[in-house]
Formats: sequence, C-alpha cells, structure tokens
Amino acid sequence: MKITIGSDHGAVDLKEAVKRVLAEFDGVEVKDVGTFGTEAVDYPDIAVKVCADVTSGAADRGIVLCGTGIGISMAANKIHGIRCALCNDVYSAQMSREHNDANVLAMGGRVLGFGVAGKIVRAWLTTEFAGGRHERRVNKIMALENH
Repeated sequence: MKITIGSDHGAVDLKEAVKRVLAEFDGVEVKDVGTFGTEAVDYPDIAVKVCADVTSGAADRGIVLCGTGIGISMAANKIHGIRCALCNDVYSAQMSREHNDANVLAMGGRVLGFGVAGKIVRAWLTTEFAGGRHERRVNKIMALENH
C-alpha cells in the first residue's frame, strides 16, 4: 500500500510520529510531501499535494495533518474524489474506513498525543470498507461533487 503524508508547521512532530507507526507495516510505502520544519506554510497547499497523489492513483491513501486537523480536512474534502475523515479517536477511524471508505485521514498535531494518534493510524490502516449498504451511501456522498 502506498501512502502519501503531509503536514503544515503545526503538525510536523505528529507527522514524524505517524511515519514511525507506518513503518511498522510490511508493504507500506510512505511518501512525505512536507513540510519539514516549523516555518509557517499554508495547509491547503499540503492538502493539494497529498490528495493529488490519491486521486491520480500514485497513492492508495493519504494522511493530512495540521494544528487541529480541521482546516486541512476541509481543504482536502474540496478536492474531487477525496473522502477525508478527521479522526480524534479509534472508533471514528474504524468507522471512517468501514462505513465511509475514507481515502484520506486527517488529524491535529496540537490536539492529539502520539500514542492516541498511533492507535488511530493503526485502526484506519487495517480496517477494510464493508461495502453493501454503505457503498450506496458513499456513492451518494461522491455524487454531491456534481452539485
């Protein structure tokens, strides 16, 4: 599985912790699109980089991070083909995959500790989409892009 990850300056430390969690999984390739320091950058620019890889097929999934996760998730969800879920707990991460087939995970570097974030990433990475009745709902969500 290929995962593209990116963060703004408010979540660089969390991004590095998430990369260590991703390294636990065999067969997971990680591409980091930045940022790499604490100098301020605009989170929509990072969301575009991550989501471009997901929508083009260069990545299977993406992870976006900013101070709260809110702004970068909003930016990601403006991109055609993206279903980004802002998750602050394991259950939400599981449901975002099982029921919503989320292809991008968002988290906040200033609201989550590394331990909780690691549990969220593990759950999100290992939970499969259930399909069935949920597929119909996901299709309806995606159809909203045409409104």
